Amino acid sequence: MAEKIILTGCTKGLGRAMTEGFIAAGATMAGIGRDKDALNELSKRYAPPHRFDRVDVSDDGAVQAYAEQLLADWGTPDLLINNAAIINRNAPLWEIPDDEIDQLLRINLKGVVSTMRYILPAMNAAGHGVVVNFSSGWGRSTSPNVVPYCMSKWGIEGLSQAASQEVAKGVAVVALNPGIIDTPMLRSCFGEGAAGHQDPESWAKAAVPMILGISTSDNGASLSV
Repeated sequence: MAEKIILTGCTKGLGRAMTEGFIAAGATMAGIGRDKDALNELSKRYAPPHRFDRVDVSDDGAVQAYAEQLLADWGTPDLLINNAAIINRNAPLWEIPDDEIDQLLRINLKGVVSTMRYILPAMNAAGHGVVVNFSSGWGRSTSPNVVPYCMSKWGIEGLSQAASQEVAKGVAVVALNPGIIDTPMLRSCFGEGAAGHQDPESWAKAAVPMILGISTSDNGASLSV
């Protein structure tokens, strides 16, 4: 089992459910997010050696500083899970302003690139570690009114496959489609129709052991929960 896990977007939705699930399974968590209050609550609930830090993954310098400090404190993690993401408001591509598209790509795609750039060298040197990049059904299919989100998740699939060809023996990079879960992000697209899908806590009961079971033999795979 992975002993030390870095998880982006840990404060709500799937990230919060995974945090609780991994800790219940015996892992030590390093969670990052942007919600100060939620991070403080997690820190009070889960004492050290767990840690929860405010880091904006769209800020490459902040990610670098965090990664350097974490590696110094922790050593090399067993598992890096890139879960943090946002979705555009439902609209045709030409109605979405450039700054909204830029923010989405900086979080959903560039943020993943940043964590990988600063954590993978340590994994490669250790010859051990798994990177799980959260994709989506919309990273393997498309729908109208969510073009930027689809673009970012298709990018995650390509990024993961290409990076898997560069890592050292003993290291794996995979893309993971979590499925359709009733989260605030899904409700922004589906409205109350999202309520027909499983909640994050139910999803995590299956997802957590599956993620913990990902190994070097899965390197380059596009997996689904």
